[in-house]
Amino acid sequence: MTIDWRYTVEENLGVLSVAGYLGPDGVHRFTGAVGWALARGTGPLIVDLTDLRGWSAEGQRAITEAARRLAAGGRSLELAAIPPDGSLVPEGDSPPVPVHADLTAALAAHHAAHEEPAEARHEWRTTGWPGGQ
Repeated sequence: MTIDWRYTVEENLGVLSVAGYLGPDGVHRFTGAVGWALARGTGPLIVDLTDLRGWSAEGQRAITEAARRLAAGGRSLELAAIPPDGSLVPEGDSPPVPVHADLTAALAAHHAAHEEPAEARHEWRTTGWPGGQ
């Protein structure tokens, strides 16, 4: 089982929404999605885990590594709606990873709203994204 993702550029930040299970089979795809976000956005990257069914230790390490990659590029990583099976345990040398209750709270922390018309936002997604075309 792997993940699907959707990346949306909002005003001064990016939102990477992840669906499925972030385990050993999904780590490569997640790493690629983070690379996509690094190349196409600026500001903080909010990783929205609302549709994530769970994650493994490998998946958690992938998130920690993503935080490092973003920090090296002068950006930060934040999480919204972590899976109910546990919180992220960052490694000792990792940058801090703020955790928000949900995407609305994460956007509010940046005074952003998810209200832009769809045609005004830039969005990319995997073909398996839930509700995708």
